[in-house]
Parts: sequence; structure tokens; C-alpha cells
Amino acid sequence: MTKEQEANASPEICMRQTPSTPVVTTPPTSPAVRFLDRDQSILAFNERVLDWAKRPEVPLLERLRFLCIVSSNLDEFFEVRAALHLTAAVQQEAKAGYSEQSFQTLSASVHDMVERQYALYNDALMPEFARHGIRVVSHGDRNAAQRRWVKNYFDTEVRPLLIPVGLDPSHPFPQVANKSLNFIVRLGGRDAFGRENDIAIVKVPRVLPRLIHMPDKGSHKKSLFVSLSSVIRAHLTDLFPGREVGEFSQFRVTRHSDLAVDEDDVRNLRTALRLGLEQRHYGQAVRLEVSSGCSEYLSAFLLRQFNLPAQSLYRVHGPVNLVRLTQLVDLVNDPKLLFPPYKACYPVQLVPGQSFFERLKHGDVSIHQPFESFGGVLDFLREAVNDPQVLAIRQTIYRTGPDSELMVLLREAVRRGKEVTVVLELKARFDEEANINWAEMLESIGAQVVYGVVGLKTHAKMLLVTRREGKHLKRYAHLSTGNYNPNTARLYTDVSYLTADADLTADIDNVFVHMASQSKLPRLNRLLVAPFQLHRKLIEKMDALGEAAKLGKDTRIVAKMNALTDEALMHALVRAGRCGVKIDLVVRGACMLPAGVPGVTDNIRVRSVVGRFLEHSRVFYFRCAGVETLYLSSADWMNRNMLRRVELAWSVTDPMIRQRIIDECLVAYLHDSQDAWDLQPDGSYKHVGAPEKGRRHGAQAALMARYSATGGKPHR
Repeated sequence: MTKEQEANASPEICMRQTPSTPVVTTPPTSPAVRFLDRDQSILAFNERVLDWAKRPEVPLLERLRFLCIVSSNLDEFFEVRAALHLTAAVQQEAKAGYSEQSFQTLSASVHDMVERQYALYNDALMPEFARHGIRVVSHGDRNAAQRRWVKNYFDTEVRPLLIPVGLDPSHPFPQVANKSLNFIVRLGGRDAFGRENDIAIVKVPRVLPRLIHMPDKGSHKKSLFVSLSSVIRAHLTDLFPGREVGEFSQFRVTRHSDLAVDEDDVRNLRTALRLGLEQRHYGQAVRLEVSSGCSEYLSAFLLRQFNLPAQSLYRVHGPVNLVRLTQLVDLVNDPKLLFPPYKACYPVQLVPGQSFFERLKHGDVSIHQPFESFGGVLDFLREAVNDPQVLAIRQTIYRTGPDSELMVLLREAVRRGKEVTVVLELKARFDEEANINWAEMLESIGAQVVYGVVGLKTHAKMLLVTRREGKHLKRYAHLSTGNYNPNTARLYTDVSYLTADADLTADIDNVFVHMASQSKLPRLNRLLVAPFQLHRKLIEKMDALGEAAKLGKDTRIVAKMNALTDEALMHALVRAGRCGVKIDLVVRGACMLPAGVPGVTDNIRVRSVVGRFLEHSRVFYFRCAGVETLYLSSADWMNRNMLRRVELAWSVTDPMIRQRIIDECLVAYLHDSQDAWDLQPDGSYKHVGAPEKGRRHGAQAALMARYSATGGKPHR
């Protein structure tokens, strides 16, 4: 941010200029807001991610990475969201907003996006890679020496792991795992027993790499690769001696993978989830991907096998799994094709080697990740583990990954005789297996492991340390808007908060006791907790601001989050805006609230910032007549977060920290003219252009420059 912008922004939130928007009239008989479609909004977010892959100024390998991120996001979209639409279409029965029409509309949008993805891959990215001497060489383009090498690789590394299955009454269609690579082959002639079974399936083992680096000999300093699918395709005839290989195609099926466990009907949640994980890979099929040249005969055969309508078929002009092409980013050793490396500075409010316990006696500390290093959080826990005066450590775990230094530290704390309690969320989507393994490890060494509250996911992020100091016990705590995952902490923007405040740490202690004992939660001092009062308090604050605005008082709401889909909160925003409250929302992903609709949301502006890092922090700002209130939170404004999860929001009372968060997490993003998109009344997004005078301003770029350990000059 420029000095001029900082001067204008502090101490109050600046209103950014209202973008020009098309006029949308609302029916005179119903001035109520019409919310946008949630799933279309999710796809719109992926369009913004895809835009990064289109930009020629972005380093080439990073463009490929963004393309693969879109594919990964679409995979998860189908695994979680698509089944409801598909079921409604197949049964031709509208239910809870899902219908055959919604399936058709959604299907058309996704097909269009996928076609543009592959067009970008084939027509822009691959030719650009070739200009840099990087090629994925197809069978038709290989010279004789390369074909011999591929043949040898197939014979020694691939063929021993393949078992083709010819289909007949005793060999039914095999179970095909979610998102696995497979081939379907149509055979001519007769099998060894004289029968004319014409379909065979070849399942490709997941242990094999999807891209293989070919030897450099004779490549003239080029980086040449071959895809596993191309290797198998070139040698399909070797798998069926005595048969004629006719039509064939790669295929990949995506299945519904959202685990559903009736917690009221199981004795051991961990055991039930472990059993559920075994079935996840074979849930309801929701999407079928095949090669573009797949014959109608084979595609129709596969659709029947997976009981899918024609709209669920995706013919792709390239690899059926673009996600696996992220391997190319690691295989190509060329820093010029990547973003310049960013090394975060150590948290500026901390001094390496200084005791956290001594530092926190003088005030709270905030850490803005990934611009400042997550290492400060690990060091806090490390000191607690090694300090003999620390008696107890309590922590929530949602996503920490299968290889976590943090979990190793907790194990060491148990070994040193400290009381360790972990509230571990087993149902963190797609992290269930890693969390189950950590739960079993911690329990086996004597840690107290609980799984939160029945029927609710524990999404709150908190760590509480109890230390003996003289004759008294004193608490120290860490709260965060993001997960305890050192890997994603380098990629996601989040705010960590360290405190020794007696009121706040007492609240955290009460929440831990509540989750472990299921006892009633007492009145809290500074925490708002879902599903109890967080939802209600946010609505009350917005309604109070609306009443103040009607009296002519200066009022303001600025909120940053990942998603906005809760109807009650959206209605509260609309009410406040109609009363005159100026509202700015920074919503990274799905947002169902249209902005700038005349007579309805005139005072509401919504923007999304999609940058090098994934925006993940949740920050809620309210101002009334000069009095500012700021909350940090683990919760998005979604119904599930407010009513079906344990979430936290905590007030930031330190004026210096509060102003810093306002400047860095809100003002900087409201001024972003590089990575920001403004939501239009019709649900579309418009990229924010540079101001008429001056260069583009990117919030993330400015924060990287400020806090970089390799040249920035961070402020203390």
C-alpha cells in the first residue's frame, strides 16, 4: 500500500469507489433480495482461479499449477456437491432447490469450463512449454530410440503391475475406485476358450507416477517427459496376445465422497469413520471422464455401468486427470518458470529466543501468515513442551496433515509428563484418515483425546497452555483463523493471535471443558462461540448498526471471509444496508448475496481477491459513531459454520493490533487493483482495473514486500 493510501486509510476504513454496474430492476411487488445460486457462485470462484492460468505475465509453471488447482477444485465439487443435483435429475423430482433443471444448468456450466481448461492446456500452455524445451512427448512424436526406451519402461516398470480383466459372467465389471485412471478396450476375435467377450478393463495402479522423465541423451538439453497413459496406450496389444485391440479409451469416474456417519447410532465414532473410509472410494458415481476420441459404443457402455445420464459424460482433449500434471512443476528444474521464492520474516512482534511467556505478560501478539512465519506458533508450543513449569497443554486439531511437527511436539509433551488434551476433529473432510491415525497415536502414549461434541464439527482453532508461576497457575493461549498445518500456513493467509489476557484465556478454558465434558457453557467474557451465540450476536450487531444509521450516526461494516451463504446473516446485511449502513464484504469464494442491486443492496459492495496465496482469514469490523469493534474468527458466514460447528470469534481489544489488522486485512484489500474482482448484481464478477493514474496495487504483493525476510523492512 502506498503512503498516501495508508494515510487516507488510517484510522478508519476507507470506502472504495463504487464500480459501475448494470441496472437490475426488482419486481415492484417484491423488493426482497433474490439470493444467487450457491453452486454457480462456486464455479465463478474457479473462473477467477482459472484467470491466473490465462495470464501470460504469470510464470509458466505457476500457470500450470493454477490450471491444476481448478481441476482439483472441480473434483471436490463433484465429490461433495454434485450428487444432490444428479439424484434430483435421475429421479426427476425437485427437492430443496435441486431439480433436473438445476442439474442441466450446472452441467452446461461445468462442461463449458472444462472445455476452456483443455483448450488453454493444448493451445497455450503446452506450446509455451515447448518453446522452453519442455515437452510431454506423445507416441506419434517419439523417435525410434525414445520408443525403445518407453517399451523397456513398460516391460520392466508397468506391465508387471497390470492385470487386464476381460468381462464375462464370471468376470463382472470390476470395482473402479474414485478418480482412478483406467482403460476400457474393445477386443476382436475370440478368447482362449473360444468366446467373443469383447470388453476388457485395465486398472492403472496408483503407485505409478503419471509423468516419467525420459533420458536426456539426444534431447539437446530439452526436458522430455512421457505420460503413463501414453505408455500404456502404446502397448495395449501386449496385454491381449491373440486378440485384436480395436477401440479403446482412458476413463476416470468421480464418486460422491462426503462421509455421512450417524453419530447417535454408533458407539465409537473413530471405528465408524474408519469403516466409512473403506467405502469412500466406491460411492455413488457422479461424473465420467473419457478421452475425446472415445467411441459412442464404449462411452454408452460406461454410462450404463455407472448408471449416469449423458450429461455426466465429459470428453476431454488430453489427460483425463489434469490434477496429476502438478508433478511437472516438481520435475522441471527451472526457477525462471516459477514465482520468485518468498521467505517470510519471523513475526515482527516477537524476538527469536525471547521467552513467549515473558513477552505475553507485556501484551498480545498477532502474526499475519504467510507474510510472517508460522514458525512463531511452533516456537510457542515448543517452549511450552520444554518448559518444566508448564503443567498442561490443550489443543484443537482440524487439519494438520499426515506429517506434522506440531503433533510430534504434542507427543513429546506427553513423554515429558505434561497433561495433554487434544480435541481432534475426525470428520475434517478428506483429512479423516490422517486425523484417525494421529488420534490412535496420541491415545496409545497416554494423551487425552476427545472428538468434540456429538453432531458438531470442531472447527475452532485454539491452543491453551497452563503454567505454574510461583503460587499461581497462569494461562497462555493461541487462537487462529486457520489450521495448525505448517504446510498450508505457507500458502494460506491467516491471522494467529497469542495472548495471556485473563478473560480471554478463561473463556478458552471453559470451551475446552465444555467440549470434553459436554457440560453447559458458562457466560463468556470475550469469546463468541458457535452454535450458541455467534450467529445471534452477529445479527444483533448488524441490526443495531441499522438502527443507529436511521438516527444519522456514522456506521460501517467490513467483513472478510471465505464464503457467504447463510440466509439469516445475508438478510441482516440487507436490512442494515437499507437503513444506510455502508457495507464492504471481501468474500474469496461462494457469495450468494448480490451487490449493488437498486433498492435492495445499494449500500453493499462485494469483492473477491484471488492471488498467489489462498485468502483464508476471517475478520469482522463494525463501527458506530466512532466506536470500533473488530473480531477475528474461525468461522465463515455459512449455515454449517454457525449452527453445525464449534467455532470461535474473539474481539481484538489492543488498539495497535486492531489498527494493524484493519490496515492489512481489510483496507489493503479494499484498495486492491491487481487481484480483486467486484461482484455485479447479476452474480458475475468484474476484474478491478488499475486506477486511471498510478500502477496496480496488490494487497498480497504489498504485504510480501513489507514482511519479506529477504529485503522487506517490517514495522514493529
